[in-house]
Amino acid sequence: MGKRALIVWGGWDGHFPRELSVLFDQMLAGEGFEVVVENTLDAFCALDLSTFDLIVPIWTMGQISGEQLAPLCAAVESGVGLAGVHGGMCDAFRDATDYQFMTGGQWVAHPGGGDVTYTVNITQPGHVICAGVEDFSVTSEQYYLHVDPGVDVLATTVFESVGGVVMPVTWTKTWGQGRVFYCSVGHKPADIELPMMQRMCRQGFLWAAR
Repeated sequence: MGKRALIVWGGWDGHFPRELSVLFDQMLAGEGFEVVVENTLDAFCALDLSTFDLIVPIWTMGQISGEQLAPLCAAVESGVGLAGVHGGMCDAFRDATDYQFMTGGQWVAHPGGGDVTYTVNITQPGHVICAGVEDFSVTSEQYYLHVDPGVDVLATTVFESVGGVVMPVTWTKTWGQGRVFYCSVGHKPADIELPMMQRMCRQGFLWAAR
């Protein structure tokens, strides 16, 4: 039986949630997933989340109710994978600390302004998520995050504007039995379509779904 993925998109339009939902739908369908796409947070309490192998949130900011969040957290804890990028996963539901604990981080600032050119440095080239992925440059938002010290960092970037701070870009963590994958690149669809980013993202989503 093939794997199933749930994509839930919405929130702030500035992160192109509809467009990213199409990209991720196509990516996962190409890997043999049956993909269900919803644009309401009620999907988390209306659907049987245990029937999915992977959940992909694409929802910047906004608010999530306890009735919506509890089934999501429980599903991941039971073994459903969780994966996402940029603000669609780690700048969501700013008052929902349980969600932030599960995802492993939260955006806090854009030091240096808006789009900057920065390098994503792969720190674990031997990890399955990073197979075939080399350091790459991107011109986009560079995310300064509050990060759970328990995450397993796979890639970093350097903030020259704040004294050379090294900041995680890509990480994994576990939430109960569930696998969590996150990458802070992805402000716009073109970022996801960069060859190295596309490869890392696809491999991260597949890793989380196992």
